[in-house]
Amino acid sequence: MREMIQLLAEIVNMFHDLFLNLSESLGWNLSDKELHFWIIGLLGIIGLIFVDIVFHALAKWSVTAISFFFTLSMVLVFVLAVEIQQKITGRGAMEFNDAAVSVLGFLAFCTVYFIVKMIVKWVR
Repeated sequence: MREMIQLLAEIVNMFHDLFLNLSESLGWNLSDKELHFWIIGLLGIIGLIFVDIVFHALAKWSVTAISFFFTLSMVLVFVLAVEIQQKITGRGAMEFNDAAVSVLGFLAFCTVYFIVKMIVKWVR
């Protein structure tokens, strides 16, 4: 897990430097805050458009599907936060396998929930 976070941090730093250099070469001379404003703003709106298209398609199929994907994203953020907290405090080991097993736990409980939901719907 530590190696994965370091790799992601290195990739982010590489793009950060690339965009700063590009900004300077184009004569924009964006500050770090301005760079964050534009890059995160653009990535965010691209993400929103993608998610909006996907969720509209899912809404035609099932609101539960939207609920699942939203909750999955919250679980992923929470799991990453727990692993980082373990590293910072030294309580527990920061491992990718811990994160993977955590997400598998969520998926297992979701599977049971969906099966019970289908049975209840079938009985009614």
